[in-house]
Amino acid sequence: MPSALSSFPARVTLLALFSATTFYFLYKSRRLRHLKTLTLSSKHTTRGKILFVSQTGTSENLAQRLHNLLASNGVVFDLVDAQSYEPEDLPKETLVLIVASTWEDGNPPSGARFFATWLAESVKDFRVGALLLKGCRFGVFGVGSRAYGERFNAVAKGFVKQIRDLGGSEVVPLGEGDVDGGELDLDFEKWCEKVVGFLKGKVLENGVNGNLECGVYDSEEESEGESDLEEEEIVDLEDIAGKVPPRKKTAAAAESNGNGNGKVNGQREMVTPVIRANLEKQGYKIIGSHSGVKICRWTKSQLRGRGGCYKHSFYGIESHRCMEATPSLACANKCVFCWRHHTNPVGKSWQWKMDDPIEIVNSAIEMHSNMIKQMKGVPGVTLERLNEGLTPRHCALSLVGEPIMYPEINTLVDELHKRRISTFLVTNAQFPDKIKSMKPLTQLYVSVDAATKDSLKAIDRPLFGDFWERFIDSLTALKEKHQRTVYRLTLVKGWNTEDVDAYYKLFSIGEP
Repeated sequence: MPSALSSFPARVTLLALFSATTFYFLYKSRRLRHLKTLTLSSKHTTRGKILFVSQTGTSENLAQRLHNLLASNGVVFDLVDAQSYEPEDLPKETLVLIVASTWEDGNPPSGARFFATWLAESVKDFRVGALLLKGCRFGVFGVGSRAYGERFNAVAKGFVKQIRDLGGSEVVPLGEGDVDGGELDLDFEKWCEKVVGFLKGKVLENGVNGNLECGVYDSEEESEGESDLEEEEIVDLEDIAGKVPPRKKTAAAAESNGNGNGKVNGQREMVTPVIRANLEKQGYKIIGSHSGVKICRWTKSQLRGRGGCYKHSFYGIESHRCMEATPSLACANKCVFCWRHHTNPVGKSWQWKMDDPIEIVNSAIEMHSNMIKQMKGVPGVTLERLNEGLTPRHCALSLVGEPIMYPEINTLVDELHKRRISTFLVTNAQFPDKIKSMKPLTQLYVSVDAATKDSLKAIDRPLFGDFWERFIDSLTALKEKHQRTVYRLTLVKGWNTEDVDAYYKLFSIGEP
């Protein structure tokens, strides 16, 4: 009897152990099946997009025909009006087919202007780089009239070049249709055949499969007319690895480097006509003879409710109320990653006509507000955020050039502070005396482009012979400022990322 009683607890324990083990294995089995299902579903790629840019309905009808044709071949695409498409989603796309009309003066239809503007500005924005659309394959068919000569299908041609410049891979050559030629339908059908030919064998269920090297159309054979334009291309910081900016030595280029005779009342103006044209093409508004202002892509992003830049994340600064400006477009370096390579004025000291600092501030705010107003009607922009954006509360003195070179920089900063506008200023660490005499800012940055003398010389190509001593003295002066200071590290793979320990030593000098 005692033996039977003593075995009962053991049997209960053994039964509980078997039950727990059985439950565990059942749970793991179901869990593995669930994970397998998730894994399989994750392999399904995003649907392709057919975007149409249309004014009178011609491109929309053609896009609908393409959509139906692909569906009949078992390929499902989303048909989207570019007017309602969010261009910030373009980097997420794997395959995009665009049917685009050209409207008045070679411009896109009014409903697609924001899409077109986003593309154009992304190409020119040095923060974006040439790999933004590296995962996107695309094809474009243009609808226009040859009666407009050089502007025939200007929008479609522009899309092709811009998407290529952002890293997109063209899978079929540009198709061009002439609405007045009588063969628009035939031309479109031929282009559609090329699209279907590309897709056959490269489509997995409802998504795009295969690597980007397969089936990519090489358009270099048709780029003879673009060779001259490429001479003027700008090299972005993100594109620098293994790439050297093109050089084109002309009299105009010499003038733009401050060697011309552009003088007003005996004083040379910093911004020559060549420099002005180049900057305005990049979206800059020129203030007077040496200053500039530009609306930042993050300002636009937060105006549209899509988030702000690091200043918003780190410091709570509202990006849609931030104004980006500089009182000096000139610099004392000729950095290899500068997007205005070989076109900006350079000098060791101020040698140009000088504008009044109060007028610079007034003009900067006015021009910035005008650019903000142009965002009215853009998808996502609310009246509340638009009105807030018209009154900037922060100024980033960090555009091209060296703002601390401007002799009246302290007066300019004081004026901004009087208007309750906070200030961040970035200097290239070649003017230690200017740093010492600089009045307190909200935040003072020093751009640290390299950690050793040799790498700094190779990357920044400074004008000063004692550039390294100036660099170290600038970092030392930063430590003595007793205010909020920052090192802004510019790291470019293959140029200045090897000397990690040397960067650490620099931190102890300036103690940002």
